[in-house]
Amino acid sequence: MSRTEFETRVPDDAVSARYLAAKSWPGGFIFPCCHGREGWEIRRERITWQCTSCGRQTSVTAGTIIHGSHVSLRLWFMAVHIITSQSSQSNGILALQLQAQLVLRSYKSAWLMLQKLRRAMVNPDRSRLGDLVEVDESELPFRSRNDLADAPRAGRSPVGKMFVAGAVELCEEGWP
Repeated sequence: MSRTEFETRVPDDAVSARYLAAKSWPGGFIFPCCHGREGWEIRRERITWQCTSCGRQTSVTAGTIIHGSHVSLRLWFMAVHIITSQSSQSNGILALQLQAQLVLRSYKSAWLMLQKLRRAMVNPDRSRLGDLVEVDESELPFRSRNDLADAPRAGRSPVGKMFVAGAVELCEEGWP
C-alpha cells in the first residue's frame, strides 16, 4: 500500500481506534476483567468502553504496546506502515528517519516507538538456535567527541571501539 493509500484509509485517530477495537474484540466488546459483553462507548481522546456489568472502563489500547503512549493512534499506525513497507534491500529504519517522517518533536518518542514495534514483530514461538551454531566477534572504530584520535590504545582496550557479536545456526550441509 502506498503512503497516499494509507493516508486515505487511515485519515484520523477514530478510524485507527475502530480498527484496533475490531481486531481486539472481533466478536464484539468483551470486558477483560469480568468478561461482560455489554458496554457503551465513552468519547474521549482514545475511545474507551465502560462495562455495564462491573462499571469499569477499558481503552482500545489496553494490553497493547500503544497503551500509555501520548503519540496519536494514527501516528502509531503510520509508523507500522513505514517500518513494514521498507524495501527488502533496506537494513530497516533509524529512529531519526522515523522522527522526520512522522514529524515528531522528540527523538526519544521515535526511538521508543521503534523499539516497541521491533519487539512486537519478534515471533514469540520462534525456536532457539540449536545444533551447529557459529559465533564470531568484531570491533568497529567508535569515538566520542572527547576521545583523542591519536591517543595510543593497546590490546583490547574498549576506548574508541564498539564490540559486536553475531551468531548463526548452520544446517547439516554447513549453510546458514
